[in-house]
Amino acid sequence: MIRSALSAILSHWRRHPLQLATLMAGLALATGLWSAVQAINGEARASYARAAEQLGTTAADRLAPEDGTITLQQYARLRRAGWQLTPVLEGTVRFKRQSFDIMGIDLLSHPLVPALAEAAEQDRAPALDALLPPGRFFAHPETARVLAAAQSEHPVTETDRLPPGMLISDISLASRLLRQPDSLSYLLILPDQISGLTPLQHLAPGLIRIPARSAAADTARLTDSFHLNLTAFGLLSFAVGLFIVQGTIGLSLEQRRGMIRTLRGLGVPMRVLVALIAAELAVVALISGTAGLAGGYLVAAALLPDVQATLSGLYGAAVDGGLGLRLEWVLSGLAMACGGTFLAGAQALYALWRMPLLAAPAPQARGQQANRSHTAAACAGALCILAGLAIIALFQGLIAGFVFLSGLMLGSALMLPLLIATGLRIGARLCTRPFAEWLWADTRAQLPGMSLALMALLLALATNIGVGTMVSSFRLTFIGWLDQRLPAEVYVTAVSDQQGTGLTQWLEDQGITVLPIRRSDIRYKGAPLRIYGVADDETYRQNWPLLEALPGVWDRVAAGKALLVNEQFARRHDLSPGLSLALAPDWEMTIAGIYSDYGNPNGQVITSLAALLDREPDIPNRQFGLRLPAEDVPEIVSSIRQAFEIPQENIVDQAGIKARSLSIFDRTFTITSALNLLTLGVAGFAMLTSLLTLWSQRLPQLAPVWAMGLSRRQLAGAEVLRSLLLAAITAVLALPLGLVLAWALLAVINVEAFGWKLPMHLFPGDWLRLILLALLAAVVAAALPARRLSRLDPAELLKVFANER
Repeated sequence: MIRSALSAILSHWRRHPLQLATLMAGLALATGLWSAVQAINGEARASYARAAEQLGTTAADRLAPEDGTITLQQYARLRRAGWQLTPVLEGTVRFKRQSFDIMGIDLLSHPLVPALAEAAEQDRAPALDALLPPGRFFAHPETARVLAAAQSEHPVTETDRLPPGMLISDISLASRLLRQPDSLSYLLILPDQISGLTPLQHLAPGLIRIPARSAAADTARLTDSFHLNLTAFGLLSFAVGLFIVQGTIGLSLEQRRGMIRTLRGLGVPMRVLVALIAAELAVVALISGTAGLAGGYLVAAALLPDVQATLSGLYGAAVDGGLGLRLEWVLSGLAMACGGTFLAGAQALYALWRMPLLAAPAPQARGQQANRSHTAAACAGALCILAGLAIIALFQGLIAGFVFLSGLMLGSALMLPLLIATGLRIGARLCTRPFAEWLWADTRAQLPGMSLALMALLLALATNIGVGTMVSSFRLTFIGWLDQRLPAEVYVTAVSDQQGTGLTQWLEDQGITVLPIRRSDIRYKGAPLRIYGVADDETYRQNWPLLEALPGVWDRVAAGKALLVNEQFARRHDLSPGLSLALAPDWEMTIAGIYSDYGNPNGQVITSLAALLDREPDIPNRQFGLRLPAEDVPEIVSSIRQAFEIPQENIVDQAGIKARSLSIFDRTFTITSALNLLTLGVAGFAMLTSLLTLWSQRLPQLAPVWAMGLSRRQLAGAEVLRSLLLAAITAVLALPLGLVLAWALLAVINVEAFGWKLPMHLFPGDWLRLILLALLAAVVAAALPARRLSRLDPAELLKVFANER
């Protein structure tokens, strides 16, 4: 009995192969995009963990300063007290135009010593070579090649046991290069400590102990916002794909109602039929999920380079270029495929379970029931929106922001059918010609079968509008910000301090204003903080982008009595103008203003150059900004090269820096654009599948109209017009939703994720392009059914009147 029932159930797909292809394609698309996002996130997080493990930060707690750095005296006091510690000094060094992160360690006690010793032995480096002048670097082979091209003074040992982009050296070499001879970034607490030691909080009250797991997760926490964004995109794409699956499953069960009635009449229990259909869906889910995983792997591999650029540009985090097949995202993809399939088919299976024995196929009644449910769905949508508003009003943080967006998007999608139905009723009342009245009424009758596809289109369009507005607003703001932050016409990097001093004097003799660019890196509450010293010049007073400021802000800074902080540092530590900031136990100044600093994941402070040099007189004096008439730039650049033999790459004009910055910016957001297009493509496919699966149900509505005198070509044109009409109404409703989404991204998500708030700009041209793209997708989706209708044999239409309906 079971075998015969299963054969009868599966025979439906032999009669409707396109419907089976639609079901499997929708599920594969949903699983593929979700799996691609999970593969990217998994690879990135594995890179963070691998880098932390390679740097020896996963097995030991660390002592970090709450403010500033750790002094050698503090370290010596802890060692004399019996604590087994190893010092670490971190910073950024520059050779020619290449910047490298450097970590100076004690090559006698750090956990990395065995790996470095093995690498040195394979490199046949002399014993103790890394401890003696000029010092030796250890680096990943890729980084070593770049470093060797940038400098030749220090030999480099290659080892693939270090993460890319990081240099390891003895702490003595790192302190010389960083000009920090008396300070440390943090201390690693080695295992096997002697019992009975004086507690650290008594010996070093200004230091905080960070557990090994927390220390190793610094980069992962920093990039959590980005990965949460990707996950949201993946869920959105998965939901859009499930709309295809749900519509197809519902239609297939509706078409099999007669068969199911017959099987039940022959004695097959309903629980057996439901179990067989559930097993059928499980097999389809596994096959489609496997295909989706393969497609997701290819999509992830294509997008990974753009993810690397984004993580590097926005967060300074390095991700390996390879993509591995990881069990966690494979299982996640299959679980989502199976769970999504049963979620999409749950309502249809429940209706099948409750179906009376003698119930006949009733697509029209099902459509009428769906019409009656529009009000209920709209009420549920309104509750989702209100819940999202309540969450964002009561709670703060990135999760609350995404919950608000989820409620907004889901609620708007649920309200869409009622809004479209209302618009169609209004359109019908305004018509006076019979054909127009029929077109409006018939469109409203087809709305239940199209509602899921239109919801998918609404979400895809709103996401494109919202994310596109956010990125375009960011780009426009970024361009204006670059104009303010890069006021100098030329930027020069000298080879040495001596050359920098001579260059400064020579430029001043030429009547050119020289703006020194000098900085110091410290740690504030365990996080990196960069302090810039600026000269008292009109350039800063006229151009620097201040968001909030006290009266006479630049006079206060020039006097060395106040400082400026960037926006993300201010938001992170709840700072505002007028408050005091302690950069060190004996260095406290008033915050005179807050400035925008887009693209920087870390805190930054600006004070007067004199105040900074009073604290740290050994800061390198090699970088300068030059103010001069634009027409004199080529001549001055040529004169500098001739007089000082500065490499060509060390002299960059303002236009070159802006072009390079914009290129990095555009590449950073390539993945966002790619995911937007993929989501919109899935929505267009949802429209196509809905129109194709509804094709067999359209003949009873079209045949009477054809019999009244309309040609098949006119009916085909009406099909395209109906699709255009529904897409146009959806696009119009998606516009305000997309703008609300853009506001939430700029004012809520962006602040929580990056620490800065962006102004919102409007781009009507982009909206028009997206709406036209949606209309084009509607035309393409309706083209195949319309073509079928235009070529349909009249006998097929006549059969409608011969069958009992």
